Amino acid sequence: MSESDFELVVNGRRLRCHGRITVADIVSFLEQDPRAVAVDCEGRILQREAFARTLVTDGSRMEVVRFVQGG
Repeated sequence: MSESDFELVVNGRRLRCHGRITVADIVSFLEQDPRAVAVDCEGRILQREAFARTLVTDGSRMEVVRFVQGG
């Protein structure tokens, strides 16, 4: 891995990333609508408005949960 490469864990899956990555980038990578998910980053629920400005770093742990409707 180069100096700008890092790993993080998303929904229990290890991902290798390169450069500056935000929570919004991860949500997009997962092909999820940011309006339909909740994100826990390092044990903290993020406000949707913070997705684009919250950087993920080496060793970060995230859970991205999709809302579903049902009865």
